[in-house]
Amino acid sequence: AGTSYSGSTRMAAASNMFKPLLPPALLMVLAGTMMVGYLGTQQHPTSLSSSLMARSRASLVSGPTSVRKGLFSTTAAFGLFGGSASAVKAQYPIVGDEQIMSQKEHGTNTKPVQLDLRYGCDRKVADKICSFNRHYAEYSGYFRTTKWLSEVDKTKETTYYDSVTGKPLFIAPKGRTFDEFQRESEAHGWPSFRDEEVVWENVRCLRDGECVSVDGTHLGHNLPDRSGNRYCINLVSVAGHPTI
Repeated sequence: AGTSYSGSTRMAAASNMFKPLLPPALLMVLAGTMMVGYLGTQQHPTSLSSSLMARSRASLVSGPTSVRKGLFSTTAAFGLFGGSASAVKAQYPIVGDEQIMSQKEHGTNTKPVQLDLRYGCDRKVADKICSFNRHYAEYSGYFRTTKWLSEVDKTKETTYYDSVTGKPLFIAPKGRTFDEFQRESEAHGWPSFRDEEVVWENVRCLRDGECVSVDGTHLGHNLPDRSGNRYCINLVSVAGHPTI
């Protein structure tokens, strides 16, 4: 016959089986970080009860690849306690809604591209690609026919602006030399930016990989490689002059 245990004894045994691997104090710190990050996903919370459903819906809509403050906070904490740093990188790209590219007064934008684009980019080509296009691009190597490589300052970072709105979209090179940036761009045929070179305040990627500005300018596509996300961008889309 087996040994008989009282209810309290069985509960104690079960409790010992599931004791946490981390000390309680450390678990409390981690849990607190996760909760702060979770609550931080709400920009304008009115009450905890009224925002719980909204948070659930937002998680379903945004998906695992979009950036949300709560996710970043939790992931960062995970990294501090031995998690992989690559988990933090998973926050990019920021995923945008298809509504960004809805039809407006001028294609997917509210107005045409600027009159005098930088680097001698063709305005007619730029207007078509920026506002009346979702899938096509300037031809591979187009940037070699412009003044980009002769005019850009190779000794420092350069900001690339939306050809329609003039908002900053990319700042490069970051974390590499201009020669490395140029070699990668030439290898692929289009200026190729990495996560840290994107001004995420003004840039989104759609579910199919299309890279766009928050105002509706078609920029290019995200074509990841072994080094991570690679944003393959039309030069005519980022040849604007700053307006803000």
